[in-house]
Amino acid sequence: MPKNKKTWRSILTKIWKKYQSQLLSNMISVAVVAILVKGVGFFKEILIADTYGVSELLDTYLIAALIPTFVQNVFLNSYSSVFIPNYVLEKKLGQGIGTFQSSSFVITIGIALVMMVITYLGIDVYLEILFPGHEPRYYELIKIQLWIILPCMLFWALSSLISGILRVENEYFYSSLNAVFVPASTIVLLFFFQETFQEKTLAIGMLIGSVISCVYLVILGFKKQIFEIGMPSFKGENLQVMIKQVPAKISSSLIHGLNPIVDQYYSAQLTVGALATLNYGTKITVVVIGLVTIPISNTLLPYFSEKAVEGRNILYNNLHRVLGAGLGLMSMVTIVLILLSKFIITIVFERGTFTSANTEEVYVIQQLYLIQLPFYVSAIVMNRYLNAINKNNFLVISSMVNLVMNIILNYVFLEWLGIKGIALATSAVYFVNALVIYLYIRKLNR
Repeated sequence: MPKNKKTWRSILTKIWKKYQSQLLSNMISVAVVAILVKGVGFFKEILIADTYGVSELLDTYLIAALIPTFVQNVFLNSYSSVFIPNYVLEKKLGQGIGTFQSSSFVITIGIALVMMVITYLGIDVYLEILFPGHEPRYYELIKIQLWIILPCMLFWALSSLISGILRVENEYFYSSLNAVFVPASTIVLLFFFQETFQEKTLAIGMLIGSVISCVYLVILGFKKQIFEIGMPSFKGENLQVMIKQVPAKISSSLIHGLNPIVDQYYSAQLTVGALATLNYGTKITVVVIGLVTIPISNTLLPYFSEKAVEGRNILYNNLHRVLGAGLGLMSMVTIVLILLSKFIITIVFERGTFTSANTEEVYVIQQLYLIQLPFYVSAIVMNRYLNAINKNNFLVISSMVNLVMNIILNYVFLEWLGIKGIALATSAVYFVNALVIYLYIRKLNR
């Protein structure tokens, strides 16, 4: 009996090392691409800062892009998150993959089209409620750019689902490259066509990049032979489980996605340019978050989904290892970036219409945003854990807590610190979010 135990332990250890090696390899692949994508994206932001500075036009572009981006994060990415675990289970059971894929494409495209129509019909009400008191020209600029960005939702929907299928098939490297096309297209337009397109330049860059990204993924999918087209049907057991998880995931993402809108609402009540100032203050934080969470998020969900099929104990233990490593590493990164904050803003943005006076305000906002890094990364890891075991309902509760806290803290800190208070409120919210989710997971596994 001891010998048998030793044999089984040896086999399990080899399997565990194999999965760990594959997970690490996938993370490295995605990280390499993420560095490339974020590098191109960051160069785009430098170019935007040099071209537009802290201006009304940049404010209106950010507002125009806010709703489509919100829809992408809340609805399209939410569906992708519940798709992957149940698609993995469907593959394990060897059932109707073609039917599952086709049904998922129908659902994804349907969500995108419905949200495009709602956005088109509701834009006037949205602007009047959240961004009142501006000149007609201000609203006209927003709408001009929004009509161009609106079709991006459909291409984002298809790209999100195809990327999910590619990740399940361990096709991480090339599938991650699709994110480079939007910033690259914007850079080309800013360099060569800015005078031609004028106020439409950034919006057209986003649309062209989204189309190229979608076409690239479709071609890659056919080349890798990942598509198995069948007759759509919504009666399969795993598809039914997935569909039941969609409302909870969308609800949590919807509530969570309101936080940037709340921030922009408060900042828009201040002077013209406040929104752009806040936007510059988030750039370094967003880049770091992207470089860390893109490889973690993209690889951990398929990996956790595989482990969830095999058993919860190994999954739970691995979660703790990842959390410990993530907290330690991100805490050190955060301290270094906070100390170098002013230097980074000066080197990166201070040129053209972006002045030293802008630097003085932006670098402090950046420092306050950077505080969130360890907690944001931890929350992403734990979210993927809950996605993998189809426990999305709790994320609705935690997102509601975040939203209420964000509204309250934005109001309090705005009175205390001005626009800097919005950044501090965001970091405080992510700390509470990570703590609440961790306590729930501990209770779940007790």
